Amino acid sequence: MAVYSIRDLEKLSGIKAHTIRIWEQRYGIVDPKRTKTNIRYYTDEDLKFLLNVALLNKNGIKISKIATMSKVEVAEKVAAISDINFEYDTQLDALTISMIEMDELKFDRIINTNIQQLGFERTMLEVIYPFLDKLGVLWLTGSITPVQENFISYLIRQKIIVAIDKEPLQSGNKQPKFMIYLPEGEKQELSLLFMHYILKSRRNQVLYLGQDISLADLRDAYKVHSPDYVFTMVTETFAKEPVQRYIDKLSETFLGCQVLVSGYQVVAQKVQEPHNVSILRSLDDTLAFLEGIKLPKTSNSFGSLN
Repeated sequence: MAVYSIRDLEKLSGIKAHTIRIWEQRYGIVDPKRTKTNIRYYTDEDLKFLLNVALLNKNGIKISKIATMSKVEVAEKVAAISDINFEYDTQLDALTISMIEMDELKFDRIINTNIQQLGFERTMLEVIYPFLDKLGVLWLTGSITPVQENFISYLIRQKIIVAIDKEPLQSGNKQPKFMIYLPEGEKQELSLLFMHYILKSRRNQVLYLGQDISLADLRDAYKVHSPDYVFTMVTETFAKEPVQRYIDKLSETFLGCQVLVSGYQVVAQKVQEPHNVSILRSLDDTLAFLEGIKLPKTSNSFGSLN
């Protein structure tokens, strides 16, 4: 059984610790336990119920009214609000609840409803991406467990894969060809999968190589497929070499195409752009770049790995 501090509840629910204490004292919303040394802590059930209470309160229901409702009534009201209220905070709260409860049906309902209303790309940009940002903060502060993170990441991954599969495959020389991958040590597969969807939905040809790809393996794939663009992301700090050196190697290795690089490290370290490398500093930059691309003439030439 997981245990949470009142600060954990504050981070997860968005309700100030002081307010949570008032709700405890006046309305008995949650009943914290105490350790042998008299330190307050909360259980999974406390957290789940408080998340539901917080969502209702943020949607205009007074805490005095919520206090009179049964847990079943609270859950039913939360489900109803999540289905009709597409405001940013409500959807993030609903997804957080589905993650904490590890409730696949609840997650599926929230995401499918958003896709029906907004479409898949807007759901990713306006709901899932902000949620992943929140998830990163919660993981760093220790407010969620690896099991909860893996659970929700897997479900999001499946949604992206389904969306990719629905887009038709492109062939021929009229559509630009992208080869996309993550370098050795990079694990941010959800972002790369979403890039796959973005490219495919815009009728580009996409060769998806996946994560943890060495430069030597990348060169072998390049020889076979001769892409117009090579795309990668660098979000983690490289252990083997500086990021600039790696970018320079990409430039030297793939002279016959344009190399596109995104990710936190290339932005934070102010990486210089070799002549055939473009740094995409944000998702907006990436989308704008894709809108303006033209099919380049490829010479299928490449340099040395050394």
